[in-house]
Amino acid sequence: MQGMMDQEIKIDQHRLNSRPRKQSGFRTLSKHVSSIVILCGTSCLIPPLNHSNMNINFKLLGVFLSVAENASFRKAADQTNRSMSAVSMQIKQLEEQVGVALFQRTTRKVSLTYEGEKLLISARKALAELESGLSQIQHSIDLQHGRLSFACVPTVASTRLPLILTTFAKKYPGITVHVRELANIELLDCVRRREVDFGIGPMPENKGDLDFAPIFVDEYCAMLPKTYQDKGRNGISLRELCTLPLLMLSDASTFRGQVEKALSAHRLEAKSNYEFAHVNTLIAMAEAGLGVALLPRLAIPRKTLLKVVRMVDPALSRTISISTIRGHTLSPSAARLVDIFNELIALSTQ
Repeated sequence: MQGMMDQEIKIDQHRLNSRPRKQSGFRTLSKHVSSIVILCGTSCLIPPLNHSNMNINFKLLGVFLSVAENASFRKAADQTNRSMSAVSMQIKQLEEQVGVALFQRTTRKVSLTYEGEKLLISARKALAELESGLSQIQHSIDLQHGRLSFACVPTVASTRLPLILTTFAKKYPGITVHVRELANIELLDCVRRREVDFGIGPMPENKGDLDFAPIFVDEYCAMLPKTYQDKGRNGISLRELCTLPLLMLSDASTFRGQVEKALSAHRLEAKSNYEFAHVNTLIAMAEAGLGVALLPRLAIPRKTLLKVVRMVDPALSRTISISTIRGHTLSPSAARLVDIFNELIALSTQ
């Protein structure tokens, strides 16, 4: 098995270097026996039957699998691009090598003998190990060189991505990363159009055709003047906020939509004469005394001249999630970046 694996790895390494990066030659191994026959012409050690240390030519094994799984010499010939006489001859050679008949042949059907069934089980195990080994090699290569892209809402990009991407770059310097900063509505559309590998942003109420993996919950807060008398409270109600001049983000933000929905549910009307597209502008205006800024806690700088109080009654929050096309599997590099994101977020919230 080791000799076969060594040659297999060299052959497939050459294939990886000569084909587009996004395609994988390993995924067809279990589906098309003929591809395995083409890959290797040497012999391999099959898990033991009744004979120890038995070497079987891998081409013969490929033909055997095709006949066994199709229960037909004719279908096996079509699948492996051989003549029926060639298939029959190779099965005969394999039977001579193992010393027993592997098929019972009649004019109506072809079926496995007891020994043939044992060889089929062993051969499938060998192929499963081969596919697993080659997948690991593909995974390793993808983490050494490649490209990934993702979209991220600005509040997460400016506060969490610097540490995450720095950590990722140190571990995987050969990966090129493209980041698109987008409002959440645009971000989700970008994921749906498959323009990026995944998105990082608030989970919407209507998930549609996307999958969402929650990362953390981000509560909403009010940025109040230092002179505001909170009377020892650690929160402020939406009703009380409506008595103050409010500064809001533009309609494109998920946050704005949630606040307006809460206002409508409680039959409240906010005093909001100013709205802004960017968080930094909103904070600057609040610090200048123009009004009270409402923002997710994640967007609020650690050092600010204002008093930060969480919103209560009702308590509002958003769930930051990884969004992907439903059923889509991330590439090894994208999956590793998501792992690092989860690891560092978990540490920052402890």
